[in-house]
Amino acid sequence: MTGYLPSFRQPLKDQKFVAMKYQHIYYFFKPLIPRHIQIILRRQIVSKKRSRYSHIWPIDKNSASLPPSWSGWPGKKKFALVLTHDVDTSRGHERCHELMTLEKLLGFRSSFNFVPLRYNVSKGLLEQLCKSGFEIGLHGLHHDGKLYKSRTIFRERAKIINEYLRQWDCVGFRSPSMHHNLEWLHELNILYDSSTFDTDPFEPQPTGVGTIFPFDVCHDGGNKGYVELPYTIPQDFTLFILMKEPNIKIWKRKLDWIADNGGMALLNTHPDYMNFKHDKMTIDEYPSRHYSNFLEYVRTNYEGKYWHVLPRDIASFWTERRVAG
Repeated sequence: MTGYLPSFRQPLKDQKFVAMKYQHIYYFFKPLIPRHIQIILRRQIVSKKRSRYSHIWPIDKNSASLPPSWSGWPGKKKFALVLTHDVDTSRGHERCHELMTLEKLLGFRSSFNFVPLRYNVSKGLLEQLCKSGFEIGLHGLHHDGKLYKSRTIFRERAKIINEYLRQWDCVGFRSPSMHHNLEWLHELNILYDSSTFDTDPFEPQPTGVGTIFPFDVCHDGGNKGYVELPYTIPQDFTLFILMKEPNIKIWKRKLDWIADNGGMALLNTHPDYMNFKHDKMTIDEYPSRHYSNFLEYVRTNYEGKYWHVLPRDIASFWTERRVAG
């Protein structure tokens, strides 16, 4: 079976240069803009875009096409469920224990992606996560928007990223802010990347990959490469911070649609923005019960119907499927 790559190839390649130009400008001025002002401005932009893209967000019906030679998920499950978290700041790092406890109580496991050179990553936390059946991933290096500024910068940082991947025994990567260059990522020693999405016009690089399934990103004649795992359920920051959604209706709607189409429901959330005490919220927080309510919804409405695994497991399954084909 040849590597499956959905029909986003040229749009991604063409738009990334223009998008990155504006990203560099944004990250240059970002430190000068107070956090609450950043969010207010982004809320205004998202509000203007939302109606314009209602035909492809949160659901792009064209992304439900089945991969070639698709025979379904293991155990004949209806859909796959993958939970991931990006730990952007030290505040998020401090909340990882609470998030891990929440998931364990509900019978779920997930991956936690850390930024090694932005804050101190506790070795004890990494060990506890691994011992409890969770996965560790890498979320860039600095989270400064410069990873893809030039090929030289990327190659210099790739060496350090690969060293952290080795030290932490990681096989997965996700770029900060969902910046991506799928060709350059071949320089990382990874089994999978998760820096894309099926549809999310509110991201800095807004072109989606147009599928709710994993896909292979191969090179060297198709013999080498990695698996791309796009997130397929809207991010928590977009829904609850920028759009100020009061509940999880959109999460449930998208999950139901993915389940009906037999895809991969991959959710990316951030402990940085979860308020576990449910006290007064800051401008960039939402109650953690939104996330627990989502997990309860999955468990209650789809018991026995979903294949819940870690990102590395679904990437291994996809790789084995390609090799066997």
